[in-house]
Amino acid sequence: MPDDGLISGDNPFKKDLVEGIDFYYNEDGYKVFTEAYHLKRGYCCQNNCKHCPYGFRDKLKKPKQE
Repeated sequence: MPDDGLISGDNPFKKDLVEGIDFYYNEDGYKVFTEAYHLKRGYCCQNNCKHCPYGFRDKLKKPKQE
């Protein structure tokens, strides 16, 4: 898997990531961060993450029209 540039720089939450705990690769080869990673990071990035524990995905759902 090519380096996607996410594990570099001074961000302490992107160093020492553990595959299977902090992230996994989906069937298309993309890195998907887990709920555990998001909680460790401590805030919502508002990027519609699949495992967002902060409810951002729920806020994007539109109410059903009758």
